Amino acid sequence: MTPDVEAGASHAPARGCRGKGFHLIGSFEPELGGYLPEATVAYETWGELDATGENAVLVAHALTGDSHAAGGACEEYPRGGWWDPMIGPGRLIDTDRHFVVCANVLGGCSGSTGPVSEEPGDGRPYGPRFPMVTIRDMVRAQRRLLDSLGVRRLAAVVGGSIGGQQALEWAVEYPGFVRKAVPVAATGALGPQGIAMSEIGRRAIVDDPDWQGGEYYGTGRSPEKGLALARMAGMVTYQSAAGKWARFGREPASRPALHREFGGRFEVESYLHYQGRDLTGRFDANSYLYLTRAMDLYDVAAGYASPEEAYGRIGAEVLFVGISSDWLFPPGEVRAAAARAREAGADARYVEIQSDSGHDAFLKDWDQMEAAAGPFLKSSTTEDRREI
Repeated sequence: MTPDVEAGASHAPARGCRGKGFHLIGSFEPELGGYLPEATVAYETWGELDATGENAVLVAHALTGDSHAAGGACEEYPRGGWWDPMIGPGRLIDTDRHFVVCANVLGGCSGSTGPVSEEPGDGRPYGPRFPMVTIRDMVRAQRRLLDSLGVRRLAAVVGGSIGGQQALEWAVEYPGFVRKAVPVAATGALGPQGIAMSEIGRRAIVDDPDWQGGEYYGTGRSPEKGLALARMAGMVTYQSAAGKWARFGREPASRPALHREFGGRFEVESYLHYQGRDLTGRFDANSYLYLTRAMDLYDVAAGYASPEEAYGRIGAEVLFVGISSDWLFPPGEVRAAAARAREAGADARYVEIQSDSGHDAFLKDWDQMEAAAGPFLKSSTTEDRREI
């Protein structure tokens, strides 16, 4: 394992690819039960932590993302960092000014402890014995990492989708630790439409005979077909109808067939096939089950008397970012979350990205993201006149 990066140490700028850092956060008790005798959080950093320890920005990744938020293409990451246009010198999240951290979530499969990790004293991967983890668990694990890096306060936390849920939970769970939070395409609770689509994906995985009750590690078989189908279902929710018409229309497939054809193929079908196959090569099926369930279970009011009590804890400035064509987290629901937080006394506001890209807009419409979040992140506050 790569050794921990010491607090205050110099870090490479957000270009190229670098190895992950790994931090042992010790034993961990998830809020819904279970016990992890040893837990690890994988992370990457860019920029430098200043002497105050308060110039850090935490970036939270989406469902199948990882800690490699920035950096150009390389052998390990042929597509580069998943938010590379947003992170770097002079960019929306300026690494000349800020110490940027992105951590793979607890329950993930890119270095942080998850179902694929070996259980201490057992030597076997946890598999289905891994405890259920929540968004709050992910945030609490990240807090331990930031403490180890010497971060005394977050200048901002930003994330989209499940990363947006984390950004919101940071503001609620640690009201004095966060100055600004930007939940993008996320609310305090996923609606029934999103939960339903997640369940379709999970059924595809667990009903694949190669899932083997989740104990497929080392057997030579894994639920690739189920995971691919889950990804296909997910991809349908990430794009809008207008976006699909613009990109695919009813055009016949232009890519080689990956499956036996049934009366020919449309381009949109071929696209889904390739997306499904791509995920099976880089993601663990059990992690997909756990992370989609964490996304479904998130409720900002969990553990509080009401959503108002939860939102009333927020001490940070919060910018909720909705996407006009998003039907996983519809903009009306994001706007309503911002209003509810504001009514509870939080300094919350709402902005909407106009895009046909659907839920995925925060991962591709860079100019719109800059226009939506830039003024908020770069504005001064009454408490601290420095720009973020």
